[in-house]
Amino acid sequence: MDEAIKNLTMRKSFGKSMLYTLPMFLLTFILMTGGRPDFSDRSGTIALLTTFLGLNILYFLMHYTGKTDKLRAILFIVFALTLSFTLIKNTIDIRQTMTYSQGDILECNMPFCHLVIPMLILPAAFTQSIIYPGSILGGFASISAMVVLWLAASVILGRGFCSWGCFYGGWDDGFSRFRKKPAIRKISDSWKWMPFAVLLMVALTSALALTPTYCDWMCPFKAVTEFEEVTGIESAAKAGIFISLFGGFVVVLPVLTKKRTQCSYLCPLGAINTLSNKVSPFIVKIDKQICNDCYKCVQACPMFALTNDDVKKGSVSIFCTKCGKCIDACPKQAIHYGIVGVPANRMVKFSRNIFLFVSFLFIAIFASGSIITVVKSFVNLFI
Repeated sequence: MDEAIKNLTMRKSFGKSMLYTLPMFLLTFILMTGGRPDFSDRSGTIALLTTFLGLNILYFLMHYTGKTDKLRAILFIVFALTLSFTLIKNTIDIRQTMTYSQGDILECNMPFCHLVIPMLILPAAFTQSIIYPGSILGGFASISAMVVLWLAASVILGRGFCSWGCFYGGWDDGFSRFRKKPAIRKISDSWKWMPFAVLLMVALTSALALTPTYCDWMCPFKAVTEFEEVTGIESAAKAGIFISLFGGFVVVLPVLTKKRTQCSYLCPLGAINTLSNKVSPFIVKIDKQICNDCYKCVQACPMFALTNDDVKKGSVSIFCTKCGKCIDACPKQAIHYGIVGVPANRMVKFSRNIFLFVSFLFIAIFASGSIITVVKSFVNLFI
């Protein structure tokens, strides 16, 4: 009897999960094909269908299993890796090298990166100029398209952008999962304010120098995308800084701490997205009627967004990226995705379904192109 009830429950759960997945199935197909599917290219078709099915299987499993973080992380990490591959491939196809020269800067041939956005604000406001040498409308990764996508994602998801949309966040997210237990446990909570200091510094220096100083000197992801051609001491120093910051903040510290240290301590855009949590309609809530103060959520949080005091007060901080790791770690299911203004114990399933639909749609939009490109490249090796 118990086995029959269990099987019936599983069938109902499977059916509901399929219904929840159907709108995503249709939307992703339309977005990935432009509404006009063309299956004339065999390798392109295989890449498209593989990516399409992979995305929707992950989304289905989020509903069917009730788990979020590990399934999100699979797509998030794959996104970061494939995007770096795509950027390197495009750069080499155009320039025959991963490096860029002063000529590329003068000709505005630089693909725009969302991390540049904090450095554009002050020069645009006071000098009515865009200091990044990229294309405003056309070409690969244009400034206008990237700003609009980031702005939409940030207003809707808040700092959830850092776990569901950021093009590079999957790097330190992936390395933070290498160890089962952290080698470094005690880290001062005050370090999470460091990105605001970085934001202030790069915004002011960029406005004074009229050049994106974070990109020129501090961005660790130059090590896995494109970087300035090494022609002298200054450019060699920059390359050394990029590689050192990538190795330290993206690889070593995440492995040792099981935290996303680049996103937590260095990224200036993360500081802006932290503030955008104030306008996002989505939030992670703690139901204090269920919570037993075990603090497993605090240990699980990769972004220093939860402390023991936060749990006692029944709220997460503005540093939350809505990754879902604390939700999955809670043994009492006292933490859940919620909507601003709705009490913690109300509309729990509805809130999660709405949040998953919106956030997954964003990452599907951001990630699908680069994943298709990489899959197609591998398929072409065998065809």
